[in-house]
Amino acid sequence: MKKIIIVFGTRPEAIKLIPVINAFLLYPSKFKIIICVTAQHRQMLDQVLELFNIVPHYDMDIMSNNQDLFDVTISILDNFKKILKAEQPDMIIVQGDTTTTFAASLAAFYFKIPIGHVEAGLRTYSKYQPFPEEKNRHMTTVIADYHFAPTEWARQNLLKEGISEDMIWVTGNTSIDALLEIVNKLKSTKIQEEMALFFLNQYGLIFNNSNDNAYKKIILVTGHRRENFGLGFKNICMALKEIGRKNPDIIIIYPVHLNPNVRKPVFEIFGYNENNLSHNIQNIYLIEPLDYIHFVYLMCNCYCILTDSGGIQEEALSLNKPILIMRDTTERPEGVNSGGAKLVGTDYDVIVNETQKILDDKDVYQKMSNIKNPYGDGKAASKIAKVIHDIEEI
Repeated sequence: MKKIIIVFGTRPEAIKLIPVINAFLLYPSKFKIIICVTAQHRQMLDQVLELFNIVPHYDMDIMSNNQDLFDVTISILDNFKKILKAEQPDMIIVQGDTTTTFAASLAAFYFKIPIGHVEAGLRTYSKYQPFPEEKNRHMTTVIADYHFAPTEWARQNLLKEGISEDMIWVTGNTSIDALLEIVNKLKSTKIQEEMALFFLNQYGLIFNNSNDNAYKKIILVTGHRRENFGLGFKNICMALKEIGRKNPDIIIIYPVHLNPNVRKPVFEIFGYNENNLSHNIQNIYLIEPLDYIHFVYLMCNCYCILTDSGGIQEEALSLNKPILIMRDTTERPEGVNSGGAKLVGTDYDVIVNETQKILDDKDVYQKMSNIKNPYGDGKAASKIAKVIHDIEEI
């Protein structure tokens, strides 16, 4: 039996690795799976663990007030060193591009432990876009042994960087596995009723059963990228205010990330009291971060999405939602190339104008919402587990 540690620290990582955990559990005689979380993000990570009934074997609980990249990296290296010495695993598995991903991989490298990298090969080739994720992912590639690329484009990036063709597998993205599982749960009449009641009681929003808001179009917004801190977030917020002003018949919902570098400018610009988020201004709702199932329900019921997130770029296209990416670059160009997504950066005028096109022009909306999802078929995790099952040298 081979011992594998699966390590993650943020909500997006958890969402994408839980299907992998479940896929490995289908091979009980082959693998002993140890789940380790850094809790780089605490509250938002815990929401996902609870939703999927995951209890980690190790919880580093490293999150601290006003933590920076130095704090996170040092804490993970120190804590993971102890875990690796105690467990002596045959392999670790990491996902994506977080500081948890890179720091855990570096620790494993120091112990000469093989590393499997899920969602490998995404690139912008712009050092600080996104920051620090672009280089976290790239440096993880350099020291990883097994590379699970979500798309052929990602595979080609790895080949150009000298990764052996024999060590790359195109699997699709595990985010689609998790998304489709939740979408299937939302088909339950009971859960639909629970979701609708939650949004009615919390925010006065009424949904019907046709996947459209009963009264108004909803624009769903997320934003948290470090490279947007400062002027970027100010531009985004001012653009949202203008979109809301020009379109009194729509609703903008923005679950505000817990990072104080996000919350401070957002609340200041909108004039919100952080302790009273139920006090919404006109048609713009700033709300606390939602747990994953509520967020997916909102994605299913919104009209379009504005985001700087990576994973939501994949999920929105799977749900046939037009998406405007509030970043200057993306490591997921497949969505842009398909026509379902558009890069708008953090330019005030571009965000306002491109959003208005989606709201006003039915042809634009239909073109962006009717594309084939380029990110996978929902079976990525089982493909990854099968590959590792068949690798004899582990």
